[in-house]
Amino acid sequence: MSDSRPLLEAHQLCKRYGDFALRNVDLTVRPGEIVGYVGRNGAGKTTTIKALLGLIRPDGGEGTVMGAPIREMGRSEGVAAKELLGVVFDTLAFPDALRIRDINGVLQRCYRQWDERRFRAYLKRFDLQDTKKVKELSRGMGMKLSLACALSHGARLLILDEATAGLDPMARDEVLDLLREFVADDGHGVLMSSHITSDLERIADRVVCIDDGRIVFDKPKDEITDTMGVARCRARDIDAILGADVFGGTAPRILRHEYGVDLAVPDRFAFAEAFPDIPCDRMTIDDYLHFTIKGVSR
Repeated sequence: MSDSRPLLEAHQLCKRYGDFALRNVDLTVRPGEIVGYVGRNGAGKTTTIKALLGLIRPDGGEGTVMGAPIREMGRSEGVAAKELLGVVFDTLAFPDALRIRDINGVLQRCYRQWDERRFRAYLKRFDLQDTKKVKELSRGMGMKLSLACALSHGARLLILDEATAGLDPMARDEVLDLLREFVADDGHGVLMSSHITSDLERIADRVVCIDDGRIVFDKPKDEITDTMGVARCRARDIDAILGADVFGGTAPRILRHEYGVDLAVPDRFAFAEAFPDIPCDRMTIDDYLHFTIKGVSR
């Protein structure tokens, strides 16, 4: 597969579960990218990932993972693609009684490119004793073990589903450092589903948000955090602000609260020049998510 082709691609992906439906989801991860996938609980993040991995069959749409159609992930073409895919869910997939050293033997039989030396190097880096049983591992240790497994068979694409949730700050830092190292290698990419948007602000290149089964935005992270802003306004100032030429033709979004009105601005520097007396803070991913999902267009 050419390095210029997407590592992961979904087009118009659909899946219905009772009252919930994944609706026409488009998602892409290119080589060299870390893509953050955000949304509220039950928005469709895990359903998307399961459909991409072939764990559930989509009702509509198409996609590829490492060049293999997602509908073929359980067949020979999909098996070859999985050699190039590392997956980390929020829980360990190994039996509680299994020792870490036994996991090495199990995965040697699963992956043709399994690298025991690399696996043991990660165990040493993460200070994981191979005599420990899975049930003896803390959440942080379990996630590090999952990452060690995912990174020890020549994977080019990592998919993480809430892998940093519940980790202490030092453990999260270790995981983020590892992801930076991974994506620095040519042809590697990461899809990272997370509620911890501060982690994504540190490492993501692009952020995709899903809400109620639909993609509601797909933006470069730097466009949100480096350029956009949140103006803290009084209600009586809104009409004057909306009449100014600071929105670049876009429909501004507002959030009303007890003490005034928050206004999403596309360029906080231009806004500060036009309205120097109105505070305008840097936009965070959380801010942008709230404006998109709960904000009102004017």
